[in-house]
Amino acid sequence: MKKILVIHGPNLNLLGEREPGVYGTDNFDSINDEITALALEKGMHCEIFQSNHEGEIIDELHLARKSFDAVILNAGAYTHYSYAIRDAIAAIRIPVIEVHLSNIHARDEFRHKSVIAPVCVGQIAGFGKRSYFLAVDALEYILGDDTNE
Repeated sequence: MKKILVIHGPNLNLLGEREPGVYGTDNFDSINDEITALALEKGMHCEIFQSNHEGEIIDELHLARKSFDAVILNAGAYTHYSYAIRDAIAAIRIPVIEVHLSNIHARDEFRHKSVIAPVCVGQIAGFGKRSYFLAVDALEYILGDDTNE
């Protein structure tokens, strides 16, 4: 069974409370339950990690290279300026999909640029919690037909 890791960055633990007009009303735990259930339906084991700290996200990416086949990453605000997270993604050599609940290109100008996008296999943004579900679908494709081993 393929193993995927979902990493949520800063402030995502407040989903359902934080700016519901932008990020939706579903809470953090219910979204994670839906992600893991979908992954399981597709024959993949999914684990969840969240941190508000850049170094912890980098450490988790480093660990992922030995235990997971791929990563779904919502780096939050770190998307726009963390070259350290960008370098960690480049170093681990497993597929990473960048995910955002909101359409970062339709928001504040500083959010339009992703420094991590060039080292990710793709970016999915603007579909609310479904952005994560689309990333799971993409990983099913990327990781191939042997997800039901």
